[in-house]
Amino acid sequence: MLRPHDGRRANLALVMQSLFNESQLTRADLARQTGLTKVTISDLVAELIDDGFVQETGLIQGARPGKPAAGLAVREDQHDIVAVDLSALDVFRAGVYSLKGQCRMERNVALAGRTGDEAVEAAFELIARCMEDADRRILGIGIGSPGTVDAEGRVISAPNIGWNKLALQDKLSQRFTVPVAVLNDANAAVIAETAFADAANDLIRVQITRGVGAGILVAGSLVLGTSAAGGEIGHVVIEHRGAICSCGKRGCLETWISAPALRRRLLADESNHNSVLAEAGRRLGMALSPIVAALDLQEIVVGGPAELIAGPFLDACQSLLIERTHSEFRRDPTVKTSTLGNDAVLLGAVSLVLRTTLGVS
Repeated sequence: MLRPHDGRRANLALVMQSLFNESQLTRADLARQTGLTKVTISDLVAELIDDGFVQETGLIQGARPGKPAAGLAVREDQHDIVAVDLSALDVFRAGVYSLKGQCRMERNVALAGRTGDEAVEAAFELIARCMEDADRRILGIGIGSPGTVDAEGRVISAPNIGWNKLALQDKLSQRFTVPVAVLNDANAAVIAETAFADAANDLIRVQITRGVGAGILVAGSLVLGTSAAGGEIGHVVIEHRGAICSCGKRGCLETWISAPALRRRLLADESNHNSVLAEAGRRLGMALSPIVAALDLQEIVVGGPAELIAGPFLDACQSLLIERTHSEFRRDPTVKTSTLGNDAVLLGAVSLVLRTTLGVS
């Protein structure tokens, strides 16, 4: 049953989403875009102004004859977001960001081999430093974590960092006094692509770091699956007699294309640098082709170390995808590197907080 309070929250989110999409809207513009009455819009805007999320920016002339009306825009000088990326091999990163994704400051902490509870404590220390340094109200803390993460922010399994059934969101909520949201790092990265890089609403984004994962968007919604393991392609077996993976199986995709695995292969065969990268790219194409075909996806974004994924790796991945999914009924898929670089998970954590607190995607 929808309660009146839920309806108001939905309407506030509708107004905020409109202002995120387009600045300098008037109250009349918002009424036309949202379908809400002018009285309702005025009431909602007044609340958002009082709460420090929206500000008037001066009078602007509307498209229709009449008096100029006050323009409205998202206010960025009242609230910040703490974003955290736990996906890298040797360092945890965090930053304080504006509501529009501008980085105000960044901090990091070296893991130095720490796993399990020690790694959790390192994350807590890093977040505490960001909270202390922030000089605006913190809207929330967003976390991009490796491993399988369920809807309650529990890390079900992250073998590479020694986390198993870790209630990370609950632990952070108990430590800090602001809303906390935890998402798998690849899922965080894919929502960043739509929020900050104008990517399509139907998209798969592969995240290559200490492990391998993917975030999948269909019609703008994350595909999480029944076990919160949607996009967990890193532990799909692509070589039955391959190397032993950290999960215990042999020949997982991760044993081929994770950043550490790729660097080991390059070091062992320095004279065939491009061939090694191309073979790894084909392995990724093998794992992606059934997904791309089943969901009719045309856009694939890959994030990871540029020296590994740009060039032969991506070229080989795209060639194999086209070879295995080509059809006269749809366009061939394109594979490209992310324009967000190393900040995709951090920006995804920003987007996660915006989604869970303000309803803005």
